[in-house]
Amino acid sequence: MGVRLMVVDDHRLLAEALASALKLRGHRVLAAAAPTSGAAELVVSRAPEVCLFGTASPAAPGVFDPIARIGQERPQVAVVVLGPVPSPRGIAAAFAAGAAGYVRHDERIEGVERAMLKARAGESAIAPQLLRSAFAELLNPAAQPDDEGRRLLRMLTPREAEVLVRVAEGEGTRLIAAGMDIAPSTARTHVQRVLMKLGVGSRLEAAALAARTGLLERAAGNGVAPQGPYTPEGTPRGTPQGPYVPGQSG
Repeated sequence: MGVRLMVVDDHRLLAEALASALKLRGHRVLAAAAPTSGAAELVVSRAPEVCLFGTASPAAPGVFDPIARIGQERPQVAVVVLGPVPSPRGIAAAFAAGAAGYVRHDERIEGVERAMLKARAGESAIAPQLLRSAFAELLNPAAQPDDEGRRLLRMLTPREAEVLVRVAEGEGTRLIAAGMDIAPSTARTHVQRVLMKLGVGSRLEAAALAARTGLLERAAGNGVAPQGPYTPEGTPRGTPQGPYVPGQSG
């Protein structure tokens, strides 16, 4: 049975060409539109089974924000990203935002169709060779850690950089909020934005990435460090600290 779908791409011509090809193969195309920034509104209003989301810049900050919104407002819709061979961060960002699959732009129409069907069935749709190349780049990064750390730091605001440093030090949401004198909900929002910009799915991954790329050292070199009213242990700064005793509180 054909898939009820939408095709969005930053290039309308590409979206319309793919939509036409899929129509000829028996699928019901609800819309072919551009740019991808408007994808969420269209998906929410049309409610397809699958959304094909084409982007030329999968590692760019915020490019997958529409997918995150689709996941919140139409969680039953499976989103498959169509893009170039990205950095591992690009693939991670797509899946962290809620994508069900990732297909190369130069894939044959049969490959796109298989990905659509797998995504509709609730399965992850990504070619094994694409995963292998991503992991190969992850294990043997082309950029030097210091260069990568500088690039990542430029993506973050000073506030977000401080949040990342605190996350790397093991602080939870409430401690981050207390240390920065902000509401817990605001701290949580900062953490989510840091994860999205770094293209990772958890605080642990963010801390590992920051350590591996030298981002923490660069942040410290720029004067970014926890400076709130509390120490990482949760006590007011300036309070004498005795030896730590496991199980002892306050």
